[in-house]
Amino acid sequence: MSIVTIDPAIARAKFLKEAFTLKHGLAGHPLFALPRLVELAKSLPRDRIEYNSGKVAVGAEQKDIPQIDQPAEEVIRSIETANAWMVIKFVNEDKEYRALLELFVEAANLAAGKKRVDYTDLQGFIFVSSANATTPFHIDAEENILIQIHGDKFVRTFDNRDRTLVGEEAMEISPSKHRNQHYEGRYEERATVHALKPGDALHMPYMIPHWVSTGESYSISMAMTWKTPEVVRLNKIRLMNGSLRRYGLPQKPPGVSPTADAAKVFAHDAMRMVLDPLRKSETMRRTLRGLIYGRNANYYYGAKAKKAEA
Repeated sequence: MSIVTIDPAIARAKFLKEAFTLKHGLAGHPLFALPRLVELAKSLPRDRIEYNSGKVAVGAEQKDIPQIDQPAEEVIRSIETANAWMVIKFVNEDKEYRALLELFVEAANLAAGKKRVDYTDLQGFIFVSSANATTPFHIDAEENILIQIHGDKFVRTFDNRDRTLVGEEAMEISPSKHRNQHYEGRYEERATVHALKPGDALHMPYMIPHWVSTGESYSISMAMTWKTPEVVRLNKIRLMNGSLRRYGLPQKPPGVSPTADAAKVFAHDAMRMVLDPLRKSETMRRTLRGLIYGRNANYYYGAKAKKAEA
């Protein structure tokens, strides 16, 4: 099987707009074997790995999620019994995963009639979860194809145009805000359930609300993500809105005031020119997040978080 198999008619109709399933040829690839993932976790800074108990409610808030008091590599080694959920972030910084990511995203976009100049900022996130684990209701600020490598995964997606589920304020971006969103049981009647097995994949467009559970075996999957120029622009505006709201200055949603939007994009870019050179070390990233956004911006270190039950 080729690296990506998509029905061209479906891809052209739904790509970047709606969730839809496709196939991939990466199940069983050696980069996703547990020993290789242990090696990957050991090579990354601590702020590139987030993990906690997998036994959480669909609507769990970050402060209520039990943490696991073990090194990341030990959690991966014991994933069959650890009752854990883990994401290894920005695996595109590893050259082997980067090469795979580039091939996959380019093939998917070409199938949908998109060219390499139509997207940027390729990133990869590997999820390693125990059986019967839950990823709570949330949104992600990028285009995404989730590929299932090992085990079963069930993804519930919702209409990403329905602002009664996730409003514009909740879509604002801030390191001090956890990705999890408010959830009510009545939302479930609006869910579309996608059952993924190894070799299956799911395209999830920008900001689509969703939650995830695993089956009776541990799960390995990878989110292949990228951004269009419009997503890059929206994220800059929503980051500025989230940052200003933190300081008591709520803002209008993107598109309401083109002049204000342009000013926010300019301010964002100016600040990143100053801050990006300082963010190359984990220590400086952690320090800057704390200074600008408060201690909650470093929530995934879990130093004082509630411990998971043994």
